[in-house]
Amino acid sequence: MPEAHRRPPTAPLGLLNVDKPAGVTSRDVVNRVQWLLKQHAKAAGVKAAKVGHAGTLDPIATGVLVLCVGQATRLIEHVQRQPKRYRGTFLLGRRSPSDDIELPVEELSDPPIPTRDEIESALSAFTGPIDQIPPAYSAIKIDGQKAYDLARRGEAPEMKPRRVTIYELAIVSYVYPELVLDIRCGSGTYVRAIGRDVAHSLGTAAVMSALVRTRIGPFCVDEALRLDDLDAVTLPNRLLPARLAVADLPRIEVTVREAEELGCGRFLARPDLPTGREIAAFDSAGELVALVKPRSGGQVQPVRVFR
Repeated sequence: MPEAHRRPPTAPLGLLNVDKPAGVTSRDVVNRVQWLLKQHAKAAGVKAAKVGHAGTLDPIATGVLVLCVGQATRLIEHVQRQPKRYRGTFLLGRRSPSDDIELPVEELSDPPIPTRDEIESALSAFTGPIDQIPPAYSAIKIDGQKAYDLARRGEAPEMKPRRVTIYELAIVSYVYPELVLDIRCGSGTYVRAIGRDVAHSLGTAAVMSALVRTRIGPFCVDEALRLDDLDAVTLPNRLLPARLAVADLPRIEVTVREAEELGCGRFLARPDLPTGREIAAFDSAGELVALVKPRSGGQVQPVRVFR
């Protein structure tokens, strides 16, 4: 191909399903992948792609951490709002300021030992839409400050209840004091708060000792990449298509001309589409072109463009 017509190299775009190891933060994982992409960019002569994660995991937690690369960082909120599945391990008869083992754990004196049947009966009250009080040691902001910063200074942040949704809650195993739960929930749910509240309803306390995020939407831990297996050369080829982030959205196919119009920020005339919810627009090859929103008068407005 003549040099004048050769398509210039572009920065990577896509999603990365990483199995986060214990003992590192979600930010640490982002920084590692960002560094690898910078090495790739230098070798390929392209601009380094941005990286962001969709849903923080605490340092003690492992499992699915979805990273969005390049223009796919504009899809972070779409990944975050997809249902999540966890396997949480809790130790009954114990408590800590953080509701997990990150901070010193206190064992209760002669706590009740609930039976498996009692726990199963208690779980039913924690399924469906519930009001949950987040842990004081969390990243929720209160008057512009993160709650865990206030808590670390010895202040008592006022944690207001938030509405979250628990779709499924089941016992995996129980040998006192260790209780393992399988949890399928919506965004914004604190798993350690589930253990805390279930234990409280049984007249005792609990701390979370381990957590594995086994799934976010279509991303599962069995298919996740180990952080140590990633390198600058092959990383771009291991990215998943951005369309997986919007698997829950209705979709339309657009022509080459329509894709060009959307890429320029222009509205399309599509009177067949109902107004309201965002729609994912794909080209004939199945690649995500844009997120659009139907407006009145049969017009479709580009909201996010990926070309």
